[in-house]
Amino acid sequence: MNRSDTSSFQQVKKAARLLAAFAFALPAFAHAAALEQFKSFVGTTKSAKGEFMQRQVKMADGSAKVSNESTGTFMFARPGRFIWTYQKPYEQLLQADGEKLYIYDKDLNQVTVRALGNALGSSPAAILFGSNDLEKNFNLKEAGTKDGLEWLEATPKSKDTTFERIGIGLKDGVPVAMELRDSFGQVSLLSFKKFEKNPPMAADQFRFTVPKGVDVFQQ
Repeated sequence: MNRSDTSSFQQVKKAARLLAAFAFALPAFAHAAALEQFKSFVGTTKSAKGEFMQRQVKMADGSAKVSNESTGTFMFARPGRFIWTYQKPYEQLLQADGEKLYIYDKDLNQVTVRALGNALGSSPAAILFGSNDLEKNFNLKEAGTKDGLEWLEATPKSKDTTFERIGIGLKDGVPVAMELRDSFGQVSLLSFKKFEKNPPMAADQFRFTVPKGVDVFQQ
């Protein structure tokens, strides 16, 4: 792996850690305010699956530069069960069964295990995967219209979080984009497609099996 590949790999790993610290069709909501759409989405969506694209935004010479694109799939079942899979450019898996979070790094051949507990809390993952009681952990307010989406701003109430604020872009009653701004001023952009709401899922869908020969680290 050359220096460029290593740098990109590290960016993908960092994005995965950020999501771990955290990670549509309702025409009646086409012109509804973001907060109304979002509360309806949270209240009616027990599970979902789809695809995502994630990019990093950096300011250079007064302009925004988008880089380190990664893509993959996701599925979740509230509360606290999800599978977030990075497929390109490097494979990595974040999986939670409601009690533990497993981070499987295929290139490093290792699995890191953490107690889920309140780990979702005020993280971006809580937006999609957590309980319905989001206003317990976030201050929510309208953030206007941009790029054809109604935007909502979520600010974590807890000071013990990586993120300063999270933007959620909604259309037709579902989130189709997220902007994650961390305490260092870095921005991650997430966009979702093929979002399937409340698909049937098996009871053991989120049970993680450690691959043979993989090193396991408990945190």
